[in-house]
Amino acid sequence: MDFKINEGSKPFLSLFLFLLFSSIFPLSFSAANKPLNSDKLHRLVSSAVFRLHGNVYPLGYYTVSLNIGYPPKIYDLDIDSGSDLTWVQCDAPCNGCTKPREQLYKPKNNLVQCVDQLCAGVHLTSDYHCDTPNDQCDYEVEYADHGSSLGVLVRDYVPLQFTNGSVLHPKIAFGCGYDQKYSGPTSPPATTGVLGLGNGRTSVLSQLHSLGLIRNVVGHCLSGRGGYLFFGDDFIPSSGIVWIPMLPSSSEKHYSLGPAELLFNGKLTTVKGLELIFDSGSSYTYFNSKAYHAIVDLVNNELKGKQLTRATEDPSLPICWKGAKSFKSVTDVKNYFKPLALRFKKGKNLQMLIPPEAYLIVTKHGNVCLGILDGTEVGLGDLNIIGDISLQDKMVIYDNERQQIGWISSDCDRIPNIDRDFEGDAFPHPYAANLGIFEDQCPAASEMSDRYQ
Repeated sequence: MDFKINEGSKPFLSLFLFLLFSSIFPLSFSAANKPLNSDKLHRLVSSAVFRLHGNVYPLGYYTVSLNIGYPPKIYDLDIDSGSDLTWVQCDAPCNGCTKPREQLYKPKNNLVQCVDQLCAGVHLTSDYHCDTPNDQCDYEVEYADHGSSLGVLVRDYVPLQFTNGSVLHPKIAFGCGYDQKYSGPTSPPATTGVLGLGNGRTSVLSQLHSLGLIRNVVGHCLSGRGGYLFFGDDFIPSSGIVWIPMLPSSSEKHYSLGPAELLFNGKLTTVKGLELIFDSGSSYTYFNSKAYHAIVDLVNNELKGKQLTRATEDPSLPICWKGAKSFKSVTDVKNYFKPLALRFKKGKNLQMLIPPEAYLIVTKHGNVCLGILDGTEVGLGDLNIIGDISLQDKMVIYDNERQQIGWISSDCDRIPNIDRDFEGDAFPHPYAANLGIFEDQCPAASEMSDRYQ
């Protein structure tokens, strides 16, 4: 899982400095990276939508393809609402970078300086030290699954097409990671980095919002085929959404709700007072040990007398069951199980329904497994994490302007307000976000200079 627990800095390798950054120039900002006045903000605020690829099982993550640089290159990034820093694997002397060089990001005298305001955003404390104003901004991010990325902040063009039809090339800061550590069965993953969706000021979301290009809202809709991700609020339905206030801890660069109490088959359980983190970087849902064992007992008691037995030989997840014959999908077996729900007192007892499809998987062995895991056992302490498995088939919206999280059941293989299913690898025009449309000349010298005139 990608829920972030720490950030800091470490010194760069001298070899890396010598090879890539022998000359560092002060960064200059084009007109595209100056805040907009209110009139221009009203005209330009829009949204961008991206197709997602992936699934909970067997892949275990969802990715978005993002164009970066000039000329642009495509990077497949793991989406992660549990952290805010976006990073890509760096073309540099590297530990844990297994990608071919053509898939790595090569800096071009575009380091973020240590005195830059965004540099403070990657440090937990404000007492980090810059020896000189031109020092590079190093970062280190550690994740709850014990994975990590170490590198330097850079700033480059990220071409985006917005729902109002405009194509812009804002300069966005992100990490160029040269020392990665991975954890889990898919180590290392097939991705080239992480797209942090958190609400810290280093996130792509916060940077686009500070430029006046979008509202401070991000959302995703995950399906078994992929789904979609969006920045801005153009895709939010006008009604039917369950909105719950964020906890104050959401200011710590992740999204959390609570307290919540657990219901099983519509009835209250002994599990109460849960604080929940929404983490699209986690494949499965994790509860603290007490809540987890209560859920396992409830499920096992419900299965008594039914034609399911424990499949201890299936290594896919800690608890699996088998039937008289192999299952092909959760549809084959969901009637054996009862729905869970989370009820929020701060949301006037509104609920998030977690049906069997949102906590079970069917493995390649034809068994059904519980996609809720013991977080305490894997080092999460008392944290409770709502992962991808329980976020499927819902549009989930993180509204940082109103400090609330919302969700609504949705067909995540269709974009809201568009009559067509996904076709091929792109959305119907003008809603495609990853087109990488450039003029022949460098955008910094042409359209960027007069875009906001």
